Amino acid sequence: MSVDKVVRIGCGAGFWGDSAEGPAQLVRAGGIDYLVMDYLAEITMSLLARAKAKKPEAGYATDFVDAVMKPLLPEIARQHIKVVSNAGGVNAPACCAALTAAIREAGLDLKVAAVVGDDLLSRTDALREAGVTEMDSGAAFPARPWSANAYLGATPIAAALAAGADIVVTGRCVDSALALGPLMHEFGWRADDYDRLAAGSLVGHIIECGAQCTGGLFTDWQTVPGWHDMGFPIAECHADGSCVITKPPGTGGLVTPATVGEQIVYEIGDPACYRLPDVACDFTQVRLRQAGEHRVHVSGARGAAPGSTYKVSVTWQAGYRATATMMIGGRDANAKARRVAEAILARTRQLFAGRGFDDYADVSVEVLGAESTYGPHARHGDTREVILKIGVAHREKDALELFAREIFPSATAMAQGLTGFAGGRPNVQPVVRLFSCLIDKSQLTPTVEIDGRALAVPVPGTTVPPRAPSPAPALPLQPATADAVTAPLFLFAHGRSGDKGDSANVGILARDPRYLPLLRAQLTADAVAAYFAHLVRGEVTRYEWPGLDGLNFVLKQALGGGGVASLRHDPQGKAYAQMLLDFPLTVPPDLLAEASRHLASLLPVADTGAPTC
Repeated sequence: MSVDKVVRIGCGAGFWGDSAEGPAQLVRAGGIDYLVMDYLAEITMSLLARAKAKKPEAGYATDFVDAVMKPLLPEIARQHIKVVSNAGGVNAPACCAALTAAIREAGLDLKVAAVVGDDLLSRTDALREAGVTEMDSGAAFPARPWSANAYLGATPIAAALAAGADIVVTGRCVDSALALGPLMHEFGWRADDYDRLAAGSLVGHIIECGAQCTGGLFTDWQTVPGWHDMGFPIAECHADGSCVITKPPGTGGLVTPATVGEQIVYEIGDPACYRLPDVACDFTQVRLRQAGEHRVHVSGARGAAPGSTYKVSVTWQAGYRATATMMIGGRDANAKARRVAEAILARTRQLFAGRGFDDYADVSVEVLGAESTYGPHARHGDTREVILKIGVAHREKDALELFAREIFPSATAMAQGLTGFAGGRPNVQPVVRLFSCLIDKSQLTPTVEIDGRALAVPVPGTTVPPRAPSPAPALPLQPATADAVTAPLFLFAHGRSGDKGDSANVGILARDPRYLPLLRAQLTADAVAAYFAHLVRGEVTRYEWPGLDGLNFVLKQALGGGGVASLRHDPQGKAYAQMLLDFPLTVPPDLLAEASRHLASLLPVADTGAPTC
């Protein structure tokens, strides 16, 4: 293998529903060796499982075959681009069969492999009888699961490529494995080459959400050009594990240490011990360096043995939910909206009692436009236009069908200015909850299906603990001064938030390393817990991230159940970082002036927020 070898991996999809133009952009202009696409989330698996139960040949992301691969197959074959995707969902063999038929129809000769072995739905009774419990709460195994899938790693993907596959379709695997598998194959990385496996996992983590690392969702959104034609990410990877993140020339977006850094902190817990099936990653010493226009050099990931278990994601139904929205305009819109919500809930509860229904299992009322989600930190003033959202849950579908019918009477019986029913009655949908547990790796064997053969890919477990993370540097605390003023965190940091089940994380990165002592002194776990007390029911933990000059906060029981189990308008904590960036810091006037000047130099039109004394 040449030490100068570079493997270019482009990610063309960050979720099921992402634009089909992403893969097309990378194939036609990216000069890539591998195209990877991530389609799966926990709730997606339950939906695919239900689809397969109704139709045996269903259960995979049909967009992958029909909207993405069919139009691109000739160009993929001409350029010898290899494709890796988890579009197989809960039926990777059916996805491969549909893809093979499309290849044959196009008159091409491409080999397709399926990675199977993650689906544990047929074994859930045995897991329940074995006493498997929820990994965080200790809750009992669900009685009637909809789906149960182990998060496989990159080793089976590498084995499929070694067996000659041009296209690898997997079921549930960790998102980062889609990039790590090709790198293990191309560079010959061993299963115990932990530092390189961690580096390859970091590559996958950076690009797995598509344009999120090329300027999408960036805190300083004003600096990002070309939202209408966002460039999808390309990782130029080297044998030592380092890489450069970039995008196709001439596309929109922005690739800087800040945009890449925000994606690194996304959906991470302890950055010193990010456990994956192939490796336990330590990302605390990761370094980012601008290496040219829209080019960021990434290095510094370290790894250790991964442990002997797979994480398993189980979904199950827990009753039903419905959400109604309506616009309310005019004076006192916020107060009118709240009274409307109270009246609708009182009316339906009265009707429930008359029909023998129990009370609601859960209720969520949010007045959007009046900063309801900010709780005590709201500063909405005299709002004259709001959207009222009423979310309700109940164990019986009929009760929520009644709720849906009783929304419309408010249009003539309650507040003037009430409108916006164009969407019709709210739909009643299942509440799908997530149950996460661990199983020993010895309980399943990933298998690669290719050319009519089934190749077992045993993955050895290990009980070697991860090595201790490097301690955070001893930074001096910012001394308080008599003339200190209050200023928002946004002036001194940027951030990104994400979700894992009912937990959220908020990564905060200092705009300048000199600001880090200030952040560490005032942005404590207790301070963040108090700030989010109206939303978070569990513990808040702070982790140091010295390589990125940042801090990572994990908020437990923070999302009202998370995913479609939550009745909140933001069930994934997507706005939590934006909320925290208004956290009030106490700072010396000279530091505030410096930070304001620095931010003004970055933003085309900088609204730095007015400090208060």
